[in-house]
Amino acid sequence: MGIRKKTASKNPPVLSHEFVIQNHADIVSCVAMVFLLGLMFEITSKFAVIFITVQYNVTISTNEGSEETAVNHFHHGIKDLATIFFYMLVAIIMHAIIQEYVLDKLNRKKHFSKTKHSKFNESGQLSAFYLFSFCWGTSILLSENFLSNPVSLWEGYPHTLMPFQMKFYYICQLGYWLHALPELYFQKTKKEDIPRQLVYIFLYLVHIAGAYVLNLNRLGLVLLVLHYFVEFLFHVSRLVYFSNENRQMGFTVWAVLFVVGRLLTLSLSVLTVGFGLATSESQGFNWAAGNFNILFVRITVLAAICLTQAFMMWKFINFQLRRWREHSQAQTLKKKPVSTKSKSKKDKANGVNGVNSHGADSPKARKEKSS
Repeated sequence: MGIRKKTASKNPPVLSHEFVIQNHADIVSCVAMVFLLGLMFEITSKFAVIFITVQYNVTISTNEGSEETAVNHFHHGIKDLATIFFYMLVAIIMHAIIQEYVLDKLNRKKHFSKTKHSKFNESGQLSAFYLFSFCWGTSILLSENFLSNPVSLWEGYPHTLMPFQMKFYYICQLGYWLHALPELYFQKTKKEDIPRQLVYIFLYLVHIAGAYVLNLNRLGLVLLVLHYFVEFLFHVSRLVYFSNENRQMGFTVWAVLFVVGRLLTLSLSVLTVGFGLATSESQGFNWAAGNFNILFVRITVLAAICLTQAFMMWKFINFQLRRWREHSQAQTLKKKPVSTKSKSKKDKANGVNGVNSHGADSPKARKEKSS
């Protein structure tokens, strides 16, 4: 069953660019279905499992009272690339479903311009993803008691073993941001918008993959949840603004929380990496054990986070200045018609008085003519 509706009037050549763009969701669905069908056969099931299920399972036995229970944990490895690839395909399919059955219908009702159309689609897709990721990440933080026990962010490093939900969360995050690269082609993104989108896709991939590989997954999860909440507010505010340009209160709330979010991100990063890991007993570099707690790595991690926060603040300040200029221009445009109207009324009144005082129809003029 096709995801995108086909129009009978336009039938582009098979395997042409337009054909791939119009039918990319169906093509990707077929590729994903191949991996799912591989689970049905014994010969291919071992290969298909690598793409579909989370790899590197480790079973740990724990004693709770008199009963011994087995708990499954996971660590990362090279096979995760195959799993990330499969869930990148899933992200492309979900992107097409949201676009076709939600955003396109809203666009047809609102009749947005081309500029607003692309921004509306971007905010619609990202707000759905941010909301889902924020709720999922918050549930993991609560279940693992990371919020009630902040010391656990660095205590016991390296955190090579992760619960299933946390590892699957990171797999889905990497898959989603990788899917954003082919979506630039599928969505016919404008050339002037591609550099901006490539920058934030690259930043997401570097920071998420860095936290995943360096076993800073707990800190990374907390920072992602915090960041996603703030970004969700921004894109929801932009969606509301597109529907009614007078509703801008959301941007004010987002601006306050954005600054607070940057301060919390820097504070947690310095506390965890600069103080927690620096005073930890597990110092040294050991690739096999997953220990990267050396001065060079800590400085690199903090520098990457600080530079990213500085870059985001710079973009934030430019955004606020642009909004302020647009608001001031709108105010001046509103005042100009009023001033011209009042001026025209004054000129008209002066003209009438001039005619009455010096015109041919005035009594004074008739008296001058008769004399």
